[in-house]
Amino acid sequence: MQLIFDTLTGNTRRFAHKVADLTGVEVVALADADPRAPYLLLTYTFGSGAVPESTAAFLGQHSHWLRGVVSSGSYHWGESFGRAGDVISAQYRVPYVARVNKSGNAEDVRRVADWLQTHAANAAD
Repeated sequence: MQLIFDTLTGNTRRFAHKVADLTGVEVVALADADPRAPYLLLTYTFGSGAVPESTAAFLGQHSHWLRGVVSSGSYHWGESFGRAGDVISAQYRVPYVARVNKSGNAEDVRRVADWLQTHAANAAD
């Protein structure tokens, strides 16, 4: 399984690399991605809760292999914090694996790594 990330400020890129350092999973920037196998999407939440246009366009073409979503944001947005993950999860019927503040903490990294270990074997289904 790959980690494909979309980033505006670098937070999701940093988080993806933290997870990859722990798991050995390949990390690919959304702009460079052309998935041919299952992936976990890491994206940010734009403004007051929107899915970034770049993420939405990517999913419009590459949702077949999407297996889950992680969304970053800031606690300062209150109810809109990480809302892009809620939207993507509902629209594509995939698990919302984690909602992380900025580039996440050690607990967030462990949660996503555990999810990857559990789901990687069944990812091609």
